[in-house]
Amino acid sequence: MLDPETRTLFLETTHKFVNETLIPAETDVSETDQIPADIVKQMQDLGLFGLSIPEEFGGLGLSMSDEVEVAMILGQASPAFRSLAGTNIGIGSQAIIFGGSDAQRTKYLPDMASGALIGSFALTEPDVGSDAASVKTFAHKTDGGYILNGTKRFITNAPEAGLFTVMARTGEPGAKGVSCFLVEAGSTGLSVGPCDKKMGQRGAHTADVIFQDCFVPDDALLGGQEGTGFTAAMRTLDKGRLHISAICAGAARRLLDEALRYASERQQFGKPIAEFQLVQAMLAESQTELYAAECMIRDAARRRDAGENTGTLASCCKLYASEMVGRVADRAVQIFGGAGYMAEYPIERFYRDVRLFRLYEGTSEIQKIIIAKSMLRNLDS
Repeated sequence: MLDPETRTLFLETTHKFVNETLIPAETDVSETDQIPADIVKQMQDLGLFGLSIPEEFGGLGLSMSDEVEVAMILGQASPAFRSLAGTNIGIGSQAIIFGGSDAQRTKYLPDMASGALIGSFALTEPDVGSDAASVKTFAHKTDGGYILNGTKRFITNAPEAGLFTVMARTGEPGAKGVSCFLVEAGSTGLSVGPCDKKMGQRGAHTADVIFQDCFVPDDALLGGQEGTGFTAAMRTLDKGRLHISAICAGAARRLLDEALRYASERQQFGKPIAEFQLVQAMLAESQTELYAAECMIRDAARRRDAGENTGTLASCCKLYASEMVGRVADRAVQIFGGAGYMAEYPIERFYRDVRLFRLYEGTSEIQKIIIAKSMLRNLDS
């Protein structure tokens, strides 16, 4: 955890990096579908790959409250930048932190913290998305390890990853039969498909990961225990949902700033369109919803740091923030008018980019189910 002075300095440095380096590079990243190597190096030097990794393993060890503040800043730039570091900050490292053995933490976390090793979280499959307990990739026990067979789909950072956190079935149907394996890139029988062609978020790569008689040694089993994969996945996603919520808030702030600036400059009928009440209404609605999301996220992060179970609150934040940024993006396009539909302005790109937030790490519909089931359990108790 950072002391107040260091925290302030780190947030200011990150904000400057976003404004002076990341935002100016957005167009190039969108056109080339690649993040320049010098920017990746700067991200590594700033420690952005190790925000949530404990200090003993070379990370910054940020509290959840500090992490969401950094995420709100990173979210103001193209999501591709955050996505590259995001798997190391969240789903790529957290299972190892929560459930890995001492040897596994020592082996992988320092390189993940530095950004030398990119982690990737392989849960989703062609027929398994929201129903995570129905994983079909199978791990057959053999002498000295396991043999994995199956296909994972839409896996973030798969083309760049050096380590895959893989959910595979080792036993009975359902959640109790899912185990977690740490599979290194280059393992015999592991291959990565071509990059997916997506609606948005160019520069952030996803692809299939295929296991064909892929052998992994016994020490690749997370924590040395079978049947803990589903729990590891859910714990990882709970934390990740708060992080993604903060990214949504950051993107909404960028969209609103762009819309406000344009509305104050764009002239119609002899005056700035910001002086028209219906434009003011869209700005005010966006500001109000953004403020509500920021308050929710900060409250849930504070409660998590205090040791509370915030799984339901994380779902509340993910549901509201991801839906909120979609509404803000839509209003921003409306305020820009025809210009908002043109690739010349960042609004068009963000409009496509933020649509994904309502889908990954649990769709909005899944968040509603989680929240409602929690309410019913609390009623019964």
